[in-house]
Order: sequence, then C-alpha cells, then structure tokens
Amino acid sequence: MDTVSFKKLLKRANLTKMELATLLEVSYNTINAWGTNGRGYPYWVKSWLENYVKAKELDTIIETLQPHMSDKK
Repeated sequence: MDTVSFKKLLKRANLTKMELATLLEVSYNTINAWGTNGRGYPYWVKSWLENYVKAKELDTIIETLQPHMSDKK
C-alpha cells in the first residue's frame, strides 16, 4: 500500500491518524511513521481499514432496518 491509498482508506473510514491510533491502541507516532523514510505500511492495514469501512456500512444498514423488522419468528 502506498501513502495515497492509505489516505484514501482513512478518508473512506472517516478516521484521522489519531483516531486510528486510538482504535489500534498504538501511538500516533507509530501511525505517522508508516510510509515515511522508506518504511512501508504493515501488511494488515489495508484489509483492516477495508473491513472497518464495511462494518460501519453494515451498522448503518442495520440501524436503518431495525425499526421495520419484527421480533416475531
């Protein structure tokens, strides 16, 4: 992953680097160092952010449908 892709995924996730650091329980400096000085991004970051975006989208769908769903089975 390159810096442009990382920034796009952060934007899609509606997260700042600081918020990502908090969610991952790592320091902001760690996140900020990714992609600089020849350092790449951890292999799992892309899939983690993509899954975060999907989960948020599904949460929105569930919240929208919840009032229209019956508890009857």
